[in-house]
Amino acid sequence: MPEPAITVAMSVFNGARFLPEAIESVLGQDFGGFEFLIVDDGSTDSSPDIMQDYASKDARIRAIVRENRGLVASLNEMIDLAQAPLIARMDADDICRSDRFTQQLCFLNDHPDYGVVGSWSEDIGVRGERLIRTGADHPVTHEEFLSSIETGGPLICHPAAMYRRDIVRSVGGYHAAFLHCEDLDLWLRLSSVTRLGNIPERLLKYRRYPAQVSSRHAMEQKIGTAVAQAAWRERRAGRPDPTADLIRLPPVDELDTLFGRAGLAWAVREQVALGLVYSPAALRGDGFDLLVSYLKDGGRCEGMWRTVARLVRFGEPLRAVQLARLLLRSTRA
Repeated sequence: MPEPAITVAMSVFNGARFLPEAIESVLGQDFGGFEFLIVDDGSTDSSPDIMQDYASKDARIRAIVRENRGLVASLNEMIDLAQAPLIARMDADDICRSDRFTQQLCFLNDHPDYGVVGSWSEDIGVRGERLIRTGADHPVTHEEFLSSIETGGPLICHPAAMYRRDIVRSVGGYHAAFLHCEDLDLWLRLSSVTRLGNIPERLLKYRRYPAQVSSRHAMEQKIGTAVAQAAWRERRAGRPDPTADLIRLPPVDELDTLFGRAGLAWAVREQVALGLVYSPAALRGDGFDLLVSYLKDGGRCEGMWRTVARLVRFGEPLRAVQLARLLLRSTRA
C-alpha cells in the first residue's frame, strides 16, 4: 500500500451495535488514500470479530485487539502508530458523509496555518433517525473559535476532527487527567500554537443515545471541562499550567490549592452544578448530590424550580420533592 495521506483513528469498546455502519462509512469515502487504525480497547462483545472481519477484506485496515486501557491511551497509541501526517478521528457509533475526508484534506492543504479542522454535524438517534438540533453550530474560523472559548460555547466535534499529527504531538497529545473531555483540553492547548476551525457543512452524523459516554459520565465531563478552562486562563495569562503533569484531576475542593487561587473551587462547583441541571443522567446520579450541596452552601437558586419540573419529567419524583423542600427553605431564610 502506498504511503497514506490520512490515518483514520477509531477506538472501540463494546461498540458492536453500530460498528459496521461506522466502518462502512469510512470505507465508502470518495478519497481512498488512507490507512484505518481500529483499536479494540478490551471489548467483551463481538467488536473484535467485526473489525477483524473487515480487516481481512480491506488492506487499509489495521486492527489491534488488546486489554482495556481507556480512550485516552488508545488515542495516544494511534497517534504514535499513525503513518500519515494527518489524522482523522472517528467514533464507532457515528457515520461519515462520503466526501468528509476530501473536504477536510483540501481545507488543510489550502490553509497551512490551520492545524485542526472539524465540521458541523447532524444529530441522529439509535436507529439513525434525524434528531432536532438545539444550540449553536461549531465556530468556523479561528477567530470565532477563540470567541467561543471565551463564552463556553462549542469548539470542535471530536469524531469530526482532522488534525496534523506533528502539531498534536508537539503539545503532548491527549492528557489522561481530562478523561471524558480529553478533546476539549487538547483544543484549548492547541489554540495557542495553531489555528482551529470547522467546515460549515454537516460531514458527520453524530449519534446520541443514553448509553454513550457523554451521557453516562456527564458530571465528570462537566468538572473536567471547568478545570480545562481554568488551566487555559492560566496559560493565557502567562502563568504555568498546574494540570500539565497530572494523571488525574484532584477533588474539586482541592482546586484552590492546586491553582494557588482562592475561590476557584467554588467557581468550578457553581459552573458544574448549573450545567448539570439539563442532564437526565447526571440528575439521576451523583450530579444531584453535587447540586444539592451547592445550593445548601448558598448557591444561586434562580431557575431551580424548572429543575424540579425536569426531575419529575425524568422520572425522579422523590428527588423533585427533595429539591423543592430545599428551595422553599432557602426562600424563607
